[in-house]
Amino acid sequence: MATGSRTLWKGAITFGLVHIPVGLHTASSEQGIDFDWLDKRSMDPVGYKRINKKTGREIDKDNIVKGFEYEDGKYVVISPDEIEAAYPRTTQTIEIQRFIDANEIPFVYLERPYYVAPVNKGQKVYALLREVLIKTGKVGLAKVVISTKQHLAVLVPSGKALVLNLLRWGDEVKPLEGLDLPAAGVKGAKITAAEVKMAEQLVGDMSGEWKPEDFTDEFKHAVMKIVQKKVKAGDTETVIQPEEEAPEESSNVIDLTELLKRSLKGGKAAKAGTPASKKRGAGAAAKSAGTARKAASKKTSAKARKAA
Repeated sequence: MATGSRTLWKGAITFGLVHIPVGLHTASSEQGIDFDWLDKRSMDPVGYKRINKKTGREIDKDNIVKGFEYEDGKYVVISPDEIEAAYPRTTQTIEIQRFIDANEIPFVYLERPYYVAPVNKGQKVYALLREVLIKTGKVGLAKVVISTKQHLAVLVPSGKALVLNLLRWGDEVKPLEGLDLPAAGVKGAKITAAEVKMAEQLVGDMSGEWKPEDFTDEFKHAVMKIVQKKVKAGDTETVIQPEEEAPEESSNVIDLTELLKRSLKGGKAAKAGTPASKKRGAGAAAKSAGTARKAASKKTSAKARKAA
């Protein structure tokens, strides 16, 4: 693992009586363009307010409860204590449930990768698992709890490393029913032999090696060119962020939720602050205005806005 790679989680891979102490390291980073909202009249940052959609008035955080819509317009209110009690028990283990063929998992289930590295003299047994998975063509289907959330995951050998890729649960992947898809098979889709031959030739002509560096985000680079050009020309604005209240410090417990969010964005690790249980109860009050604003700008659907 590269020097300086932050360990996000420490625990162990377990299956049968095997116990491999490991740490998780982020394997991806978000590099897209993230715009902030500004008031064009004054260049002041624009925040996100909690608005009562019926009255149009802003409401205090103390008057906000969490509700689950079980039918159209009908809700069940869930208290912070009930939510706290429902959190899965943290076991600090990547518990392999079964080994399956590597090609059995459709790409649509893959969600987020993490590098897994051995710790505390676990190199040999780590290498043993890696080599056996490579030799057998198997991957490990596992369950893991990260920051109070349980995930289905798959442990996959990749070069010298094992990669833990979080998966979507089965009920999170939509079925194919309702899609107007052609029949399976060449005959079913009424494809001629000549068409297959030409298509195979085209695929052969366009085939090459997997080189991720050959592909870039053109939109991001185009926007950054505009930014650099404007900065060079002095066409900039100064935005003064309003002062925020310092977070209350009551213990040395690290909030893993905030740590993971900042780590995935390449920021600094979260400092010791409010206990995770207290932050969960406080909900949106623990978020900074900047984070809430960015989240609001990205969540455009009515359902997402409701969740925000």
